[in-house]
Amino acid sequence: MRCEFQDGLKVDYSGSLHISKGKDVDLVLNEEEIPDNFKGQLQGAARRNSCSELRDTALKVSDEVGSYIP
Repeated sequence: MRCEFQDGLKVDYSGSLHISKGKDVDLVLNEEEIPDNFKGQLQGAARRNSCSELRDTALKVSDEVGSYIP
């Protein structure tokens, strides 16, 4: 599932997670690198085709792994 937002944030989830925002952010996590507590949330968002849920969870994942997204 791929979602693009008006602020330039792009989130792509297909087991692995790719978060990008312009030239400032490019975070790629393989499935095994995604914290376990977020995998179910990402899968649920993708099943429901919910870009807002996918965005919220992706931002939480980036916080957890220490990547700053402006």
